[in-house]
Amino acid sequence: MFYQKYIISLFVFSSVFIAMSGCSEEIYQKPPLSTFKNNETKIPYPQIDQDLGEKLQPNEALLAQEISKTIEQTIRKQYQNGHALRDAHPKAHGCVQAEFQVLNDIPKQLAQGVFIPNKTYQAWIRFSNASSDATQADNQKDARGIAIKILGVAGKKILESDPQATTQDFIMINHPVFFVNDAKRYLSFTKHISGDHSTDKIQVPFALGIKGTINALGARNSLIANPIQARYWSMVPYQLGIGENRQAVKYSVRACQPQKATTPKNAEPNFLRSALKNTLAHQDACMEFLIQPRTSNKMLIEDSMTEWKESEAPFYHIATIHIPQQNFDTAKQNEFCENLSFTPWHALPEHRPLGAINRLRKVVYEDISRVRHEMNAAPRQEPN
Repeated sequence: MFYQKYIISLFVFSSVFIAMSGCSEEIYQKPPLSTFKNNETKIPYPQIDQDLGEKLQPNEALLAQEISKTIEQTIRKQYQNGHALRDAHPKAHGCVQAEFQVLNDIPKQLAQGVFIPNKTYQAWIRFSNASSDATQADNQKDARGIAIKILGVAGKKILESDPQATTQDFIMINHPVFFVNDAKRYLSFTKHISGDHSTDKIQVPFALGIKGTINALGARNSLIANPIQARYWSMVPYQLGIGENRQAVKYSVRACQPQKATTPKNAEPNFLRSALKNTLAHQDACMEFLIQPRTSNKMLIEDSMTEWKESEAPFYHIATIHIPQQNFDTAKQNEFCENLSFTPWHALPEHRPLGAINRLRKVVYEDISRVRHEMNAAPRQEPN
C-alpha cells in the first residue's frame, strides 16, 4: 500500500535538488559505474575528518564523478537549443541585497569564522523553488530554497579553484532532512529520475528506500505564501571552528516575526516573486540566522536523513539578516542572479562542509556550474 500510494507522486518528483540524500535497506539495485572521461580540471575529493565522525564510503569519489556526469548529460540534452538553467532550483523568486549582522553577545564557542561578534557583512540572497521544471507554478507543492552569499569575507577559502574568493555561502531548504545518505543511492536516484522511460520513475522509491521516499515527499509537500516567511534548514552538518575546539553544527533561517499566511486562491504562476516584490516595495524584512551545535555523538555526521531534535540540540540566534526595502525585479539584477553560483564549499576552513552529501556536492556543484556557464558563454566569478 505504501508504494501504491506514493509512486504516482514520484512521477512528478523530478530532481528535487542537488542538495539532499539515504537509507540502509538494501532494496534497490546498485547501478554499475560507467566508464567516461574525467573533466579537464579534476576536482580534488575532500579528505574526511574522522575525529568529527566522517566516514568515507566505498568508491565515493568515483560515484561523485558519475553523478556529476549523469546530471551534465541531462543538462546538455535539455538545453541543447537554448539558455541553460540550473539543474536544481532553476526558478528564482528573486535575488535580494541584504545585510548579515552578527550579534554582539553570541556564545564564545560559536564566535568562529564569519561569526565575529558585532560584525556586519553585505550579502546576496536567492530564493527559489526546488523543482527542475522552471515553469512550474508556485502553487504546486515543492521544496523551497534559500542561498546566502556573504561578501567581504577575508581569508583563504577551501575551494581549490577559487581560494582567493571573498565570499561565504550558506545553502538551505524548507525541510530539516535530506532523502539519501550515501553516494550509491544518490547515483541510483539520479539515473532513474533523469531516465527517458516511465519505468525509470517507478524505480525511484526503490532507489531511495522507505525512509528516503518519506523524506523526499516531505520535502516536496510544501506550499508557502512568501519566501521570507518560510523556515529553512541546512539538512546536513558543517564544521564550526578549527583545531581541537572544532565542532559539528547545522544551520537554520527563519523570519524574525513569523506570520501565518495562506497561499492565495487562483494564484498566478509566479506569485512568490510577486509576494516578495510587494513586501520589499513597502517595507524592510528581517530574518534570523541560527546555529544548532551537535550535543551527542549519536547525532551522526553521515546521517543526513535524521533530524537533530531541537529539544535535544537547541538552536542559537547568531545573526540577523536585514533585507532593506528595494526593487530587485529588474532585468540587470535578474541576469546577475542567474549567473551566480552557490556551493557550500565557498567557505572558510572554519565552516568546512561535513558528511557524504556535502562531499558529493563539492564535485557536482562545481562541475555543473562550470557546464552551465560554459553553455551560456557567461563568466563564472564571485561578486566582490
